[in-house]
Amino acid sequence: MVAIPLVSPHPIQWIVVTGGNLSGLGKGIVSASIAKLLEPYKIVNVKCDGYLNVDPGTINPFEHGEVFVLEDGGEVDMDFGHYERFTNTDSKFSHNLTSGKIFDAVISKERKGEYLGKTVQIFPHMIDEIKQRLLMIAEEEKPEVMMVEIGGTIDDIEESWFIRAIRELSNELGEHMIFCHLAYAPMLSGVEEVKTRLVQTSVESLLQKGIRPDIVICRADKRMTAEAKEKIARFCGIAAEAVMSDPYLETIYELPLMFEEEGLRRLLERKLGLQAHPQLEKWRELVQRIKNKERTIPVAICGKYTGLKDSYASIMESVVHAGAFHKVHIQLHFMDTTDIASPEDAKQKLAGMQGIIIPGGFGRRGTEGKIQVAQYARENNIPYLGLCLGLQIAVIEFARNVCGLKGANSTEFAAEGAIVNHPVIDILPGQRNVSRKGATMRLGAYTASLQEGTSVHALYGSTKVSERHRHRYEVNPQYHDILQQRGMIFSGTSTDEDGTLLVEFIELPNQVFRGTQAHPEFKSRLTAPAPLFVGFVGDIVRQRV
Repeated sequence: MVAIPLVSPHPIQWIVVTGGNLSGLGKGIVSASIAKLLEPYKIVNVKCDGYLNVDPGTINPFEHGEVFVLEDGGEVDMDFGHYERFTNTDSKFSHNLTSGKIFDAVISKERKGEYLGKTVQIFPHMIDEIKQRLLMIAEEEKPEVMMVEIGGTIDDIEESWFIRAIRELSNELGEHMIFCHLAYAPMLSGVEEVKTRLVQTSVESLLQKGIRPDIVICRADKRMTAEAKEKIARFCGIAAEAVMSDPYLETIYELPLMFEEEGLRRLLERKLGLQAHPQLEKWRELVQRIKNKERTIPVAICGKYTGLKDSYASIMESVVHAGAFHKVHIQLHFMDTTDIASPEDAKQKLAGMQGIIIPGGFGRRGTEGKIQVAQYARENNIPYLGLCLGLQIAVIEFARNVCGLKGANSTEFAAEGAIVNHPVIDILPGQRNVSRKGATMRLGAYTASLQEGTSVHALYGSTKVSERHRHRYEVNPQYHDILQQRGMIFSGTSTDEDGTLLVEFIELPNQVFRGTQAHPEFKSRLTAPAPLFVGFVGDIVRQRV
């Protein structure tokens, strides 16, 4: 077994973000905002998740929200989307530690006899594995600041080994590690006062685990008063200046600006011996654009996971980025396509929508409704953006209603044992014999060649483009010719490992209907919005003029 160094091999500063009371308070956005304030230091964001899945790739979006895909193909927690969007840096799969990864590694080592006959236990073996992985990331990346977010809440059983590991590591690193604790401070109905008791009990629980927070961040309806901050500070044994407000804001991108006003950057600089110089002027300008609702555009997201908006977090943020670029406010309307059974349904539900997005997804449920939506967009010249499954839906609709291929469909949607008359979408050859579900799709960054003269080429401004992918199915090469003959333009293609020509981008001659097999939403940033989203919103703006 590799020995774990007692101290970090580099003068790295560590910031650990924990949460109490409730999950979903926004630790990921807090971590991303802190990282934004510490620019231009090199920062690595690490997320510790307690679930026993090795990664979230096999988890239904209703359970855990969006699965975020990295450049290296890693399927990770959606908080990595916030990290990348705020800091404009790429994370790695190794930066997401799950209990599943840790258990798997420990059991694998035990089977190989690497523990020299010891009884393998949570303590010390699980704890040591976590510490070793954190230090390995620090050694490999050599950041100036390591940001570690502990998922869930501090009282979750499945987070306890991460809490224990980080506590031990703090003893070894000493003053090089500080703790920021996020807790909920509710305002009771009819009482114009933020209550601090839940914050106090949350901190008390953290103290019982051997960790004293250096900074307490209060998630609340509005900013904390000086009196409330003083009360929390006295209970926690910290200065009142170390109690920060995290109120509900119009946009998540406003939080770094709020923290700057609260003095968080200056406090971190003093505690960690840093001197950051974040460039917030452009950021502030973009935030003001997002908040400006003088020009509002209604856009429909037509999917099957609309009951949990976090399922489409990156798409939502990409639309915000493109809206800020064009100085318009996008009002999103989520529509469950399982309720759309006819062209009349689509027309009724989409009335007033000036743009339509069909996002990615898996399985047959809701697909016929999506096909009706794609047909409505095509026939009515409404700007359309199909993402992954959204491209496949557009191809199926076009094959049925323009190419005359009756029964055209995806083999993914066929009932077990049924034969698809025209399988215009089929499983990738390399996926046919895959039995394991986790991390076996076509994942991560792939390069496509773009056709000059197409609208997609104009948006990217290049003949080569790299986007992230997450799929098993693709446009069937047997139908490439007929689709193109009837007017569908293959704006971009790539070649699979076995030589198969893959359709990466499509568009129609009307120049407002596009789709991609990729997920450009994963690379969109507020300061560098995804080209396809910029084009989509731009199409709507031009139609309104």
